[in-house]
Amino acid sequence: MKGIWIGGDQLIEDNPLILDSPHVPLIMTEYTGFSLSRTYHKKKLILVWSSMRHYAEKLRKRGADLTYVKTPEMERTLNEWIKNKEIDELHISEPSNIHLKKYIEKLNLNCKVIFLPDNQFMWQAQEFRDWANSRKKLLMEDFYRTGRKKYKILLEKDLKPSGGKWNLDRENRKPPPKYGFQEDPPQHIKFPPDKITKEIIAEVERSEYPTYGKGNDFNLAVTHEDAEKALDFFIEEKLANFGPYQDIMLTGDNVLWHSILSPYLNLGLLHPLNVVKKAELAYYQKNLPLNSIEGFIRQILGWREYMHCIYNYKGDKYLKNNWFDHERELPTMYWYPEKTAMNCMTSVIEEVRNTGYAHHIQRLMILSNFALLAEVNPSEVKNWFHTAFIDAYDWVMQPNVIGMGQFADGGILATKPYISSANYINKMSDYCQDCTYNHNHRTGVDACPFNYLYWAFLHKNNEKLRNIGRMKLILKNLDRINKKKLKQILTQADDFLKSLK
Repeated sequence: MKGIWIGGDQLIEDNPLILDSPHVPLIMTEYTGFSLSRTYHKKKLILVWSSMRHYAEKLRKRGADLTYVKTPEMERTLNEWIKNKEIDELHISEPSNIHLKKYIEKLNLNCKVIFLPDNQFMWQAQEFRDWANSRKKLLMEDFYRTGRKKYKILLEKDLKPSGGKWNLDRENRKPPPKYGFQEDPPQHIKFPPDKITKEIIAEVERSEYPTYGKGNDFNLAVTHEDAEKALDFFIEEKLANFGPYQDIMLTGDNVLWHSILSPYLNLGLLHPLNVVKKAELAYYQKNLPLNSIEGFIRQILGWREYMHCIYNYKGDKYLKNNWFDHERELPTMYWYPEKTAMNCMTSVIEEVRNTGYAHHIQRLMILSNFALLAEVNPSEVKNWFHTAFIDAYDWVMQPNVIGMGQFADGGILATKPYISSANYINKMSDYCQDCTYNHNHRTGVDACPFNYLYWAFLHKNNEKLRNIGRMKLILKNLDRINKKKLKQILTQADDFLKSLK
């Protein structure tokens, strides 16, 4: 007898494993060891468990022979089910998490275990290896263009890109308008918790395992139907303005025109190809701006798929990369934002604590930027991101944080470190307006830490960075700082880092 084990992040609507074998026994395991492995955000736990239980309820209504178990002992639970159902062959979709696959392989199960292709992504691992092995450099832009051609997304009849350009990122970097928006971003769609979700909220709130953040005001989608509503809402209400304003940051609003579809994509409640196709259709049917459509599609068909492929291609050793040899512990402000007077850090971290979410520029240019300039060990940064965000999984956070955010791989993934002084933060946000620190000052009591940390970082890593083409102009600006001023910068940066706890 064949059996199927459905992973907690593999909640695909039309799961090929089930469609191909509609009458075989199924098992889903709510493993409590998962909740003990990290201090997870409460909303992450609620999202995963509620989505799993809703998926199980849907399968039962369809007549599936499903066993759903909450267990602290995976091996014993699976073997009991295997024995009761007389399973001799267990089928599992390839886990997205490399470590999870190794864990499953080490389980002493009383049947044969077969891993089948993961259908939640648009690229398969071997397909990417073939592509990567044929190239000297693994550039995301090349990968993205290959993906566009493969799926015929935003292409003209001659297979050239719609609008004449593959990438319209230059049109998507507008700062916040000085006098405010003509039309404020629409309030994001919310889903009131039903009976199942309320039960899980109560479970998480009274649990004894370590958790982080707020859970009581949970309002995310936990079913395929509601996830589709969230996608449709984004396309109807937000997609038109997503492009030009995707990089801006405003106090008290970590959503703006962003979609917050990543939690649903990463669980299987939405499929990336369906999301990409719907966005493309909106371009042709609704005449929405191409820069917004292309920018959104690039995040999914380009960046998201690329992260998953790089994670599998490089393997679990990627986490150990530490190109700058940074060894500082993660500052406590990442858990307790009230411990810093930096308004940008306080604002973003407080929003993460409340919601388990921040958009990509807040993650990259505030949270990751500060950690890199503060010389924090990259694996500590990755572990915090994995803990704090509702859309966090190992395959997402390893390349995004280690490669993109911390440049710890030395340039395998990104073409330069993504660092900035307070100038960029002031340009793209309102954080500097009410801050204790002055974004214009490099040194002095009121100087913004981003400023002296930025220049000190460039000075300390001058030799390494000079070999990176995109850093040459920035390093010329470093050379223009006179020795006396540079000494003041280095002293203040050193004093700040010594005081950082």
